[in-house]
Amino acid sequence: MTNQTIRVVARIVALPEKVEAVKAVLLAIIEPTRQEAGSIKYELLQNQSDPTDFTFVEEWASHDALDAHLATAHIEEAGAKLAGSLAAEPDIRRYSVLA
Repeated sequence: MTNQTIRVVARIVALPEKVEAVKAVLLAIIEPTRQEAGSIKYELLQNQSDPTDFTFVEEWASHDALDAHLATAHIEEAGAKLAGSLAAEPDIRRYSVLA
């Protein structure tokens, strides 16, 4: 099981008046992230019934690759830009595939 990829579901909830600004920041990190070593899948979803609700669905080659991603300049810059625009802290969860 040491070669199993890591799946991530990261939920970000924008303040209602900040939806477009949050969306712009999140869209801007997609391409740099997809170019990172160990990035297998990186998709951004927006809830159709609640536009404040964004979710990243991710797949990473390893925990190390994911940890490196979280320390990149573009992720740190996005975090700074999102300050004051979110309804809560991002909910980032790591998963293993069972079946």
